Amino acid sequence: MSETHRITVDPEQCGGRPCLRGLRIRVRDVLDLLAAGASREEILEDYPLLEDGDITAALEYAARQNDHPVLHVA
Repeated sequence: MSETHRITVDPEQCGGRPCLRGLRIRVRDVLDLLAAGASREEILEDYPLLEDGDITAALEYAARQNDHPVLHVA
């Protein structure tokens, strides 16, 4: 089951950037932590308002942003 329902976008919050469950924790912040080598457990410990499904949602969101058709010009 998809967790992307946890992603929220509010023009009045974080400059309209995607956040998790209306919190002021951006999807990008979670992705940056994962890219830097932080484990899920470390992230959840550092951000007690987050849930494991939020991390999954961030990863799903990122994967969908990169899944676009490639058009070839003939």
